[in-house]
Amino acid sequence: MVLSATLVLCAPPADAGLPTDQIRGTVDRVLEILENPTLKAAARRGERREQLTKIISARFDFREMASRSLGPEWRRLSPAQQQEFVELFTDLLRDAYIANIESYKGERVIYKGESEDDPYAVVQTILRSPDGSDFTIDYRVHLVGNEWKVYDLVIENVSVVNNYRSQFARLINKSSYDGLVQTLREKILSQQN
Repeated sequence: MVLSATLVLCAPPADAGLPTDQIRGTVDRVLEILENPTLKAAARRGERREQLTKIISARFDFREMASRSLGPEWRRLSPAQQQEFVELFTDLLRDAYIANIESYKGERVIYKGESEDDPYAVVQTILRSPDGSDFTIDYRVHLVGNEWKVYDLVIENVSVVNNYRSQFARLINKSSYDGLVQTLREKILSQQN
């Protein structure tokens, strides 16, 4: 359910508009793919995932999410290590989101409002299940050029970035940064199988 919330992101309009408009455009495109009967077949899974990946990648600022998730350790890395971490983090997060999004069961997205403090904004949504249960999802976005890019999701008052930061800090303290990288590689391989 956590990543079904991710549905609420994707298609970039031609010029910057309200953050909610851009988030809504992304969500609408994701829902079109998920509801497309021709893409629901198991044989079309790869095509469906490829389309979802494009949409999600267009709306998320994975570099910003990666650096915030690593916290102070980020500044200790070389540019090459930072790039490697961004790539690993992107694969991890994107694959997890897509797997969760594919569990979509007709949830409805309700846009509650937004607050903007240039160049940042929060788009508040509710994901309503067919059984009537609600999950709050806040999209924390920042303006990059003329696009509002997601740098964090707060699902039921839990920040995805802060959650990863806590996990990564524990792994680094337990072993090392290299140990964290190895753990991420293993996790990504297990997600892809």
